[in-house]
Amino acid sequence: MRTRLGRLQEAGVDGSMIRIDTLCGRLALPTTYRLSRFVTDPARESEHEHSDH
Repeated sequence: MRTRLGRLQEAGVDGSMIRIDTLCGRLALPTTYRLSRFVTDPARESEHEHSDH
């Protein structure tokens, strides 16, 4: 997890916007963790990602 986090920060992702999600397991599945990024304005973020510029 630390290695992945380090790579994201090296790529220019703001460390204060990264969170660790805990996906709680059940009897059949183990608990897992996932890195994700807070998005302050999903509509604006979507426009930026799909921009032709």
